Amino acid sequence: MPRTLIEIDRASEEPLYRQIRKALEHGIAVGTIDAERRLPSSRELARELSLSRNTVNAAYQELIAEGFVESRERQGIFVNREMRPHCAVEERPPTERFDWGPRLRGHPEDRLPHIEKLPDWADYPYPFLAGQVDLRAFPARDWSRALNEALFQPHAQYSLQDSIAADDPLLVDMLCRQLLPARGVEATPDEVLVTVGSQQGLDLLSRALLGTGSTVAVEDPGYLDARHIFVRAGARLLPLPVTSAGVVPPAGLAGVDLLHVTPSHHHPTNVTLSIGRRRELLSLVRESGTVIVEDDYDSEFRYQGSPTPALKGLDTTGQVVYLGTFSKFLAPGLRLGYVVGSRELIRTLRDLRRYSVRHPSGHIQRALALLIGSGEYHRAVRRYRGQLMRKWEAVTEAVNTHLPWRTTPSPGGVSLWMTGPAELDCRRLVDLAQRRGVLIERGDIYFLSGQPPLNHFRIGFAAPQVRVIDPGIRILGELVEEMLAG
Repeated sequence: MPRTLIEIDRASEEPLYRQIRKALEHGIAVGTIDAERRLPSSRELARELSLSRNTVNAAYQELIAEGFVESRERQGIFVNREMRPHCAVEERPPTERFDWGPRLRGHPEDRLPHIEKLPDWADYPYPFLAGQVDLRAFPARDWSRALNEALFQPHAQYSLQDSIAADDPLLVDMLCRQLLPARGVEATPDEVLVTVGSQQGLDLLSRALLGTGSTVAVEDPGYLDARHIFVRAGARLLPLPVTSAGVVPPAGLAGVDLLHVTPSHHHPTNVTLSIGRRRELLSLVRESGTVIVEDDYDSEFRYQGSPTPALKGLDTTGQVVYLGTFSKFLAPGLRLGYVVGSRELIRTLRDLRRYSVRHPSGHIQRALALLIGSGEYHRAVRRYRGQLMRKWEAVTEAVNTHLPWRTTPSPGGVSLWMTGPAELDCRRLVDLAQRRGVLIERGDIYFLSGQPPLNHFRIGFAAPQVRVIDPGIRILGELVEEMLAG
């Protein structure tokens, strides 16, 4: 039975049975005693309170006599729900509520918008949201098998122990030998840190490298959550424009502490940073001493041509820090990512992580390592890439059929960046579409300008099934036509 949370004052002049009776009556009145469950027996309650059964029985007999509880033969004692309104609640002197406002450290400079996600997005018929995955594509059976195997020897130690600041050595080994080489990245175990998603990696980097007065160059449009993290560290944001060849390198990066880029598939437009601009950026940071953070969040998903090697693979000075994640493939809810950087940097990040979350779940780390080692991870990635390619083809055909402009989508990613006529208001479009069951994302929030363009929006295609893509985009096209005509 659950504990009743009755407090007894043995020094009080009030009889103990009366204290028990009042405490039970108060619990019935305020609802802390479940009216659907049996109350503890006199033996159980006496043991809990270290009292005699006679004392507890006296309290129960009084409550039964007054009708607050009832004794059911062979079942026990239960609350009489009809009597709950008549239970006395001990009056407490009124107190003024504590004011938390002056004690909370806010971020007055952070006036950036937020990416809002509807908690019930899966209930909508056409959920074209970036950042969500098709739950049916998750390799549940293989993942369940890996989780189970991770709980038995020789793996249980790594799943269940307190690893202090260490990562699972098997997962780090899999990263170094099987995953990173495919991106053109070479790393040793002491150059890798496992994180609770790539966002924790960004947070740790901002705490280690930034402070009040720091300057961070960011893509514009760009990844909004990264901006929030940098601003909260006290940094000033320097926007860099983005074209069809990716972020435009500035004339120089002197005075810039950190440059955040998404070169494989730019967030949110999905364009790929050209090889010429990659080399230009690396030359600029060598001159300025700037650190590049390469956020490689969905490089696995390319549907035409060959994947571009990571910027980190071209790095010869160690100034590029590589962020990877398993969220875009496995599931966002698993919250597992990694940072690849110099030994000195990783050592500092590990220390920072230790005193915040210690380390990511050992059980999940070991299960993921086993999934990769079994070959099932790579097979699942190939299956999922095939599914996404079919969705990419379907959504590309749908937008060019139903929307009143032509779109040439980037050959990768999990969303389309749409640019409509200048008079299109994406904010109104998002609201109208939601009323028709179509979820899309407004594009104005990704720009740093105080007056961003309103004719951009995102269509995510990972979450919806193929069969709903065309009818959902058809509804969207009807709404766009009505808005432009009105």
